[in-house]
Amino acid sequence: MTEKDSKAYMYVVECADGTLYTGYTTDVERRLKTHNAGKGAKYTRARLPVKLLYSEAFASKPEAMSAEALFKKKSREKKLAYIKEHTEK
Repeated sequence: MTEKDSKAYMYVVECADGTLYTGYTTDVERRLKTHNAGKGAKYTRARLPVKLLYSEAFASKPEAMSAEALFKKKSREKKLAYIKEHTEK
């Protein structure tokens, strides 16, 4: 397995109605295209288009899934603060 294959990502998209959706994937760009084609998660299908707000790489799928689960427990305000904190340089 190559290093690219072993990467997994937690990602956050903003839906057209302003809500946030969090998921995990091994290919963020492909997943974003899937969402916007109306073939992604049921939640996002009724809220198109979606735009990528944040993605974070992990060494494995279980790590990305764990990060996703923890992120989903945060309030909207804490999610946005986390994204801001992790995207500012």
